Amino acid sequence: MKTVAVLVGSLRRDSINRKFAESLAKLASDRLKFQFVDLGDLPVYNEDLWANPPASVLGLKAAIDAADAVLFVTPEYNRTFTPVIHNAIDWANRPWGKNSWAGKPAAITGTTPGATGTAAAQNSLRNIVSVVGAYLMTQPEVYFTYKPEVFDAEGAITNPETRAFLSGWIDSFARWIDRVGA
Repeated sequence: MKTVAVLVGSLRRDSINRKFAESLAKLASDRLKFQFVDLGDLPVYNEDLWANPPASVLGLKAAIDAADAVLFVTPEYNRTFTPVIHNAIDWANRPWGKNSWAGKPAAITGTTPGATGTAAAQNSLRNIVSVVGAYLMTQPEVYFTYKPEVFDAEGAITNPETRAFLSGWIDSFARWIDRVGA
């Protein structure tokens, strides 16, 4: 089973993006193994810190390097993705010659209560993810409008149409990983 490093762009304890990512992990558990990467202890990117890299940075890079693919789950802040995601991208792209993103299959999703999901954030994030050398799945897309009634108390997706739609997206991501993964 392929392993997916999951980067959630919200650090909030009750983050709906974290809940959404956990629901996707449950739904994908027969096809993909999701490993959630802790982004909360990453310092703001500072080139000087490479002289003695923080353990959180080395852990981030190790998690990405060990995974078969990466899933970005981003909220939308001011029509773009979050600083937490940008910071993680910057750290894992360095030092020169040790880009953890290079050649890594990747996908982007996210959720918000708003009608357009995280469309603007995902569009902004696509530009950067492709620049750092990840192989980004561009279709199908998921702009998920978060509705608590779609999930049970354990986070499983209860709505059959939603479950079928997201399961199809997971199938596409699994095929993408198989197709472009090293």
